[in-house]
Amino acid sequence: MISIQNLCLQQGFCIQYDPADQRTCLICGDRATGLHYGIISCEGCKGFFKRSICNKRVYRCSRDKNCEMSRKQRNRCQYCRLLKCLQMGMNRKAIREDGMPGGRNKSIGPVQITEEEIERIMSGQEFKEDAPEHTWGNNGDSDHSSPSNGASEGNQPSPASTLSSNRSVEMNGYTAALRDQYINTSMSTHYQLLPHLFSYAAQSGLLAPQPRSLYPQSHPLVLQLVAAEDLAPLATPMLIEDGYKVTQVELFALLCRLADELLFRQISWIKKLPFFCELSIEDYTCLLSSTWQELILLSCLTIYSAQIFGDLADITAKYTPSDDELQGFSEDGMEVMERLIYLFRKFHQLKISNEEYACMKAINFLNQDIRGLSNTSQLEQLNKRYWYVCQDYAEYKYPHQPKRFPEIMMCLPEIRCIAGKLVNVPLEQLPLLFKAVLHSCKSSLTSYRTGPLPCITTSAGN
Repeated sequence: MISIQNLCLQQGFCIQYDPADQRTCLICGDRATGLHYGIISCEGCKGFFKRSICNKRVYRCSRDKNCEMSRKQRNRCQYCRLLKCLQMGMNRKAIREDGMPGGRNKSIGPVQITEEEIERIMSGQEFKEDAPEHTWGNNGDSDHSSPSNGASEGNQPSPASTLSSNRSVEMNGYTAALRDQYINTSMSTHYQLLPHLFSYAAQSGLLAPQPRSLYPQSHPLVLQLVAAEDLAPLATPMLIEDGYKVTQVELFALLCRLADELLFRQISWIKKLPFFCELSIEDYTCLLSSTWQELILLSCLTIYSAQIFGDLADITAKYTPSDDELQGFSEDGMEVMERLIYLFRKFHQLKISNEEYACMKAINFLNQDIRGLSNTSQLEQLNKRYWYVCQDYAEYKYPHQPKRFPEIMMCLPEIRCIAGKLVNVPLEQLPLLFKAVLHSCKSSLTSYRTGPLPCITTSAGN
C-alpha cells in the first residue's frame, strides 16, 4: 500500500510527523489526539470533561475515590475520572459556553487549582453559586455512544442535549450579526438561533415548519464544495468470477488498492477547495495527515456506498476466514464493527445528499483542534462558515425535518471516533472486519429495504 507520505509528496505536499503524536492521554492512557483544554488527552476524556462541566454534573464514587483510570476502566467511575481531569490540569475555563467546536481561548493552558476548589466543583457547590437561568440537557457520559445509548464522543452535544435544550438565545453569541459575518447575508427575524439548537416550540410541534428560501450566499458556497468532489465511480476493479474463493491476502491487497485510490481523491479534492488559497500548504498537510481516514470513511458511507456495500460486499462474501482468524478477532475490532454498523444504518436512514456530504466533509476537515496548525483562527472562521451553510441548506431543503441538521452533525464525532479506534485493529484482522461489517450492513438492507442501496442523493432545483 502506498504510504500517505509518498502520496502527498507526489501531489506537492510535505508531511512532517511529530513524535508527540504518539503520546498517551494523561487521564486514562488511551491514544492522545492532541492538546484539549490545556493537557494532552484522548477524544473520550475531552468529551467527558466538556459534558461534565457544561451539564454541571455531580458524581458519586462508591469506593474510596481512588478508582483505576484506564481505557477499559474509565467509564466505571465518573467521579474519579472527573477528579483526575481536574488534578491533571484540565481547564474548565477553556470550554466554550456556546457548545461549538474548539476551545474558548487557544492561549489558555493547564491550571493547577487547590484541593478546596476541586472539592467545590466535585460537590457541585460551584455550580449552585453560579447557576445560569437555563442548563444543558443530559446527554450521557459513556464513551460507548453507539449503538447502546446514542451519546457521542467528540465536540458535538448529543441529539438529546441538542434538541431538548431550551437555553435562551441571549446566552449564546451566535445571532444574526455572526451569521452575517460568516456567510455575508442578512437574516430574517425568525431564524436568529444558535446553529445546533432549536426553539422548544419548533421542535415540540407547536409551530409548523415555515418554508423559506435559501440565503443568497449559501447557494454558491454549496455549489463550490460539490464541484470540488470527484463523484465518478471508483476505478479499482471489484469484479470476480463465480465460484472463486478469495484469500485473506487477496482481500487485503484489494482493500489497500481501494485506500490508495480514495486517498488520491482526497488530495485532489484539497486542491479544488474554494478556500484553497486561504491556508498554507503546511496547514493543509497537517489537516490531511490527521483526517484522511475520517474523509475516506465518510465518502464510503455516502457517495461510494453503492460500490462499497454492493461490489465490495460481494467480494468479501467469497472470503472464508479460518478458525484461528475468528478466534483471534480483537475487542477493538468488535467495537469498530458495532460502531460502523450503527453508523451505516444512520446514514441509510438520513439519505445524505451530495450537498450535505460536501459540507460535512469540509466541516470535518477544517478541524482547528489538530496539533501543529499555524492559523487556527482562520480555520475556525472557515469551519463556522460551512457549519452555517450546512444548517441553512438542510433547513431550506428539508423544512419538515427539524432534527435533520443536528443528526447530521452528530455523525461527525462518531466518524472521528471510529477512525481513531480503527488504527488499533491489527492489519491482519482488517479482511475479517470488512467482511463482517459489509455482510451485516447488506443483510440489514434486505430486511427493511424501502428503496435502493444507501447511495447519496442528488438534490435538484436549488
